[in-house]
Parts: sequence; C-alpha cells; structure tokens
Amino acid sequence: MEPIRVLIDERLEGAGSVLPLSGHIDEPGYELGGREFKLPGGIDYDLVLTNAGEGILASGMVRAHVLGTCDRCLEDAEFDVASEVDEYFLFEAPAEEELSDDEDEVDFSLVDEDHTIDVSEPIMAAILMETPFVVLCREDCKGLCPTCGANLNEGDCGCAAKREAEKLAESPFAALADLNLEDDDEK
Repeated sequence: MEPIRVLIDERLEGAGSVLPLSGHIDEPGYELGGREFKLPGGIDYDLVLTNAGEGILASGMVRAHVLGTCDRCLEDAEFDVASEVDEYFLFEAPAEEELSDDEDEVDFSLVDEDHTIDVSEPIMAAILMETPFVVLCREDCKGLCPTCGANLNEGDCGCAAKREAEKLAESPFAALADLNLEDDDEK
C-alpha cells in the first residue's frame, strides 16, 4: 500500500487540537495467510487526528468490500469489512526507564522528523484484523464432495449414499437384512 502521509502542522499544534481526515485508497487487494483478497472498490476511511499532548491519536473507521475464495467450495466469496482504527503516534520515543517490564516489547509509532505520520499501516491493519479466518460464499455452504470433488451446493452427487450403502453391506449385521421374521399364519 502506498503511504498516506499527513503533515502535523499548525492545525494540530496544541493539545486537544483535532483534524478530520477522510479519503479513498485505490488498493487492488492484499494477502493474508497465503490467501489473496481483492478490493474492487478500494478502501474508504474516516479518521480523526487528535493532539493528545505527547503524540497524535489517529482514530476512526475504515470500510471495504472484499472478494476472496470460499474455504469450503472454492467458489467466489465476498464480504464487507468495517473496522476501527486506533493508533497512537508519539512525538518522541519514551526513555527506556519510563517503560515498565511489561512494555519492553510494546510497539509504538513515532511522528517522523519531517512532522508527518503515515496512516496507511493502521488502515491496512484494521482491514486485516477484520478479515474472517474462515471465508464462506454463504453461511450454509455445503462444500465439495470429498470423493468426486463435485460442488454440493449445486446438487447431490450421490457419493454419500453410495458410501452409506457400502458401509451397510460391510457391516457384520448385513446378513440380518435377508432374515424373514414373518409367521406363516400372517401370510
């Protein structure tokens, strides 16, 4: 994703100053966990930058329509993402003695030396966080037949019934199917 650099100027000079920031990113897609997702309409964002005294707080919403592949039937799947952005950009890095033992590995962003921040990373992170772990074309997707590979959403291939019949035929109780339990009087 191309950087979205925002200049921290006189509009955000004093603590409590606020700058609304909205826009659209023509990002074609992204990859997550070795899977590719397309963004046919790009990403829309509505953020508010707030001078919080020690840094700039970027908060707001991102929205995108995403195209992917169904994990069950391998057909196209689409879903909408709406996620919150909440990133803090410090004016200067805290001194090491200011960090507690728990904060040694805390990741934070800094306002760059040229007084800019890049909001593209928190926007993309918000999209990634809201991408479902299991992507489905629909909630009741039946998937593919494990035997013949047919898409079960399009109809029953018959493999399940064949497997069930074979399983019954191999059962030790299969011989009981031919047993006639009717009395001669009832005939």
